[in-house]
Amino acid sequence: MTRPVDPSIGDPGVRDPGSGFAAFVREHTPALLRTAYVLTGDALSAEELVQDTMVRLLPKWAKVESADLPLAYVRRSLANQYVNTRRRASRREFAYADVPERVDDHDAVGQLADRDQLWAGLGTLPDRQRAALVLRYYEDLSDADIADTLHARVGTVRSLISRGLATLRAEMTP
Repeated sequence: MTRPVDPSIGDPGVRDPGSGFAAFVREHTPALLRTAYVLTGDALSAEELVQDTMVRLLPKWAKVESADLPLAYVRRSLANQYVNTRRRASRREFAYADVPERVDDHDAVGQLADRDQLWAGLGTLPDRQRAALVLRYYEDLSDADIADTLHARVGTVRSLISRGLATLRAEMTP
């Protein structure tokens, strides 16, 4: 009994449709994880956010790949996925009086207390303000790019950033 032969196997002229996706994931996952970590403030949540975003984009990968800047397209999807996930009532976090201490192996011993204060301040901001600040100061995007990513007007982005910074300054002032 003979098996049917797949003509695409071993033929260098035939491109695997998943190879572009796999190459993109291998190349850009570290950068996407860093962005997601800044958004979520937690390594496991960041990994989950990146994975959920990539799973959502896989079926339409041809559209992503044909975009002018595929990485920007994926970052936009990542930020939108974060904001949408935070909107869902079932995904809300609850505040507890006594928070268990977490050990972060990546923290150096001599890091400044300002970092912890900044993280705490970012955690108190509304999701869109936090996303706008992360995209501005961590991803170094322009107002127009942030507006495009968050589906907002440039003036709204400037307002989100201004209010977010004002809140952070007020919280960090002794």
